[in-house]
Amino acid sequence: MSDAFLIEIGTEELPPKSLRTLAQSFHDEVVAGFLNLNLTPVHSEWFATPRRLAVRINELPSRSPDTQEIVLGPPASAAKNAAGEWTPAAIGFAKKQGVSADELELIDSDKGPRLGFTKTVPGAQTELVAAHVVNEALAKLPIAKRMRWGSSRTEFVRPVHWVVCLYGDNDDLGTIFGLTASRVSHGHRFMAPEPIEIRSAATYEEDLLAAKVIVDYEKRKAMILKQVQNLAATYSAAAQIDNDLLDEVTALVEWPVALSGEFDRDFLRVPSEALIASMKEHQKYFHLQDSEGKLLPRFITVANIESPEPERIVHGNERVIRPRLADAAFFYDTDLKTLLADRRIVLEKMTFQHKLGSVYDKVARVASLASFIATKIGADASIAARGAELAKSDLASELVNEFPELQGIAGAYYARAEGLGDEVANVIEQHYLPRFATDVLPDNLEATAVAIADRCDTLAGIFAIGEIPSGSKDPFALRRASLAVLRLIIDNNLNLDLAELFSEALNRLPFDVPPNSLESLIAYLNERYYARYEAQGIPITTIRAVINQGVNEPLDFQRRLNALVAFSDMPEALVLASAYKRVSNILAKADAVKPAYIDELLVETAEHVLAKALQALKPALDKAISTKDYSGYLTHLASLRQPVDVFFNEVMVNAEDAKLRQNRLGLLATLASLFGAVADLKELVIS
Repeated sequence: MSDAFLIEIGTEELPPKSLRTLAQSFHDEVVAGFLNLNLTPVHSEWFATPRRLAVRINELPSRSPDTQEIVLGPPASAAKNAAGEWTPAAIGFAKKQGVSADELELIDSDKGPRLGFTKTVPGAQTELVAAHVVNEALAKLPIAKRMRWGSSRTEFVRPVHWVVCLYGDNDDLGTIFGLTASRVSHGHRFMAPEPIEIRSAATYEEDLLAAKVIVDYEKRKAMILKQVQNLAATYSAAAQIDNDLLDEVTALVEWPVALSGEFDRDFLRVPSEALIASMKEHQKYFHLQDSEGKLLPRFITVANIESPEPERIVHGNERVIRPRLADAAFFYDTDLKTLLADRRIVLEKMTFQHKLGSVYDKVARVASLASFIATKIGADASIAARGAELAKSDLASELVNEFPELQGIAGAYYARAEGLGDEVANVIEQHYLPRFATDVLPDNLEATAVAIADRCDTLAGIFAIGEIPSGSKDPFALRRASLAVLRLIIDNNLNLDLAELFSEALNRLPFDVPPNSLESLIAYLNERYYARYEAQGIPITTIRAVINQGVNEPLDFQRRLNALVAFSDMPEALVLASAYKRVSNILAKADAVKPAYIDELLVETAEHVLAKALQALKPALDKAISTKDYSGYLTHLASLRQPVDVFFNEVMVNAEDAKLRQNRLGLLATLASLFGAVADLKELVIS
């Protein structure tokens, strides 16, 4: 038989940024706990509000099936004595298992015949194990720091005040967190503070709704989104919905009521990003924009109460946000009094890394490297250098000190206010792009040059001092920086050589770099290709086939990889890859072989045919390589399938005649050089 199961843990206000994670993990651990006892849940779901975590299973078996277990005892040789009587060992084993010695039987085992018996293990009863499953699940939740309360030794993310646990009609299911489970829950702290009774697992949402609690997290989130959007529409505005903020607000309220307030229009002279950051981070407000995308002097807050006087809540929020915005305005006005160039001196006091100097030192290196890169990619080197020189100056500003996420953005505002122009301002703002894997790229080559230079300097410096990332430790985010470099080069179709870039970066460091620093950097960047392309569904063997070629130009790498992916779908691909592997193995076992052969020493028809095919194909292959038409190259290569197949079927490479043998090896060496020109094709062969 099956019945519905419900567990609710009532607490003090849970941390909003981790509420969803806690709720999902609680659900997963409870379900896993029952599964481990062969109690299979059917249709389970989780609920969460600021004051509760809950899991409901619509169908849970009342008990798991009985199981049979073989229990082994002493060896058969020790079962009976010479008189045929049970030995003390056999009698003791039987007594320990609660059976008579006569019930024992001989059972084969990996250690030979042994005494034993098969016993029936009763299945787990849900009503008896439910509390244990829940306690185990709670102990496994991803909580960084647990707390204690009262005199109890119990620990959880917040103090626990009540526990609801129901299985069918039964609410007497044991003790959880030291509290006796019952069907008594609590509604909204202010609008329905009295204890309420949960009639059943099926009526859980309905019972709490009557107590002014919308317990379904996703329903509550959807309500908030709809309320905010509808309220914004009444002002002919669009609410800007950040999903992380929406999640956080959902985790802060049990009965959402969206309300709109306003602030002094004079604050709009402050960079909108600063105002938005203040409203979002400090007050959890949604900001509004007009049809042109400009910030409006209005916000939407979500209250956790249905007040008869909502204007008082609005007024309170307006009163609270004013000093926040005033602080931002003060920081901005103060910052405008100092030029970005004058702020550079402050960077001398900011340590980038103690062996690599100050942020000022880094800026000087990046500016020089950015100028070099700009020249290589056809950008304006003077704009790139000037932008790089000022790119980090806003780190010394009051606004960025208060809102670190505005670095670059604040600097761009200050550059325009100084009259430095949009070109320099754009470099300052965009050189941080991309900030994450799916972020946008800079929209101009000058910012792109600085973005590449900034990351190359960091990578070169950290590698040169031996702080190479290992395992999960990557304090300087070098993996992210490496992927950004690859993306900046490839997605912008830039012909840049990593070896040249990092050589330039290493040469600008303030000390003699250790040997092999460049090789280590290139190898590290090569490893990032796996992360980039595996995410696109490209097999690791295909990626490795190009990495093995030692390609230092990311754009060239991309072209080769694209060609190889297309080639891999051709029926000739695996045949030629296998042939290349066979050729490589033969050549590896031979003495040093030069890729040369003499037509006069070609004896067999098959080797004549192969040689002619190679000669006929070489002009087209050479042209394809010179123009980097790798798809065309591999397509031409596919035409060698038949002559290669025939050659291996009809020609003995290791002929007894030394001249014939060397000539055939030379022919294979020529073939190998063609096979390996674009990628290491033998990687396509599954060992």
